[in-house]
Amino acid sequence: MQLVPLMKLIVRVEAPIPIGKVLTGTRTIYNASGGEFEGNRLRGEVLPGGGEWFLQNDEGFGQPDVRLLLKTHDDAHIYLRYTGVLDFNEAAMTAITQGRSTEFGDNRFLTHVRFESSDPGYEWLSKTIGVGEGRMHPDCVEYAIYELTHG
Repeated sequence: MQLVPLMKLIVRVEAPIPIGKVLTGTRTIYNASGGEFEGNRLRGEVLPGGGEWFLQNDEGFGQPDVRLLLKTHDDAHIYLRYTGVLDFNEAAMTAITQGRSTEFGDNRFLTHVRFESSDPGYEWLSKTIGVGEGRMHPDCVEYAIYELTHG
């Protein structure tokens, strides 16, 4: 298998909506307010209306559960969803509390990404399995997303 760079994804979110302690951890909702994505084969914007249903356990380990609507530069729509793991370790917590960005690799922030599109120019994404690595900024979340291919 090979990892082929697919795109950089930036997602801006609104203030968190705390659901609070539930049976499986602490749930927080983040509504996506916009963003952008760019790669060799696709580029465009993140439309408002998607979001994240984040679940965190008592040890600071979290499970992102995200659904987004993308609009390409040529007006195609792509549904993107991902789940993954996010570890709020000491490096991540220090950066967040100091209002700084994390770097890729500062903490475990990994995702499994799937896509759906009926547009003929982007149908190939529906057969694509993506993986990503995330980092946090004070005003957004950034992902480096790769296509998992044979080879």
